[in-house]
Amino acid sequence: MLKVFVYGTLKPGEKNYPFYCTQAVEVIEAIAYGKLYDLPMGYPAAIFPESDLVWGYVLTFYDTTVLQTLDELEIYDPNQPISQNLYQRYQIEVYNPNFNSLGKAWVYCMNQQQIDAYKGVLISNGWWTSKK
Repeated sequence: MLKVFVYGTLKPGEKNYPFYCTQAVEVIEAIAYGKLYDLPMGYPAAIFPESDLVWGYVLTFYDTTVLQTLDELEIYDPNQPISQNLYQRYQIEVYNPNFNSLGKAWVYCMNQQQIDAYKGVLISNGWWTSKK
């Protein structure tokens, strides 16, 4: 089983969900400790761990090869230098809205220097949506 925490375009109702995530066998509202930023390119980026909350979903997949497809979307290649990736992929602890642990899930994130270079704007409530 593969768990991925999504907080942007891969969430249900957002543009990439129907193309990449419909084979999820479980979709659970979730939170993680981090900071969420809106990027001018039309998608978000987050930093983990941090003291704020990022709201999203944990998607569970039976097919673990989904991770390679998501890596391509997120421009992440574990075999190339960090500086050549758009996002980095890590496992972080995620929680349900009552702060009960859901275990570890993969997440794509950026560092503060990247977010600053892209002129990211902090989303103080931790919830990103394309529908503004």
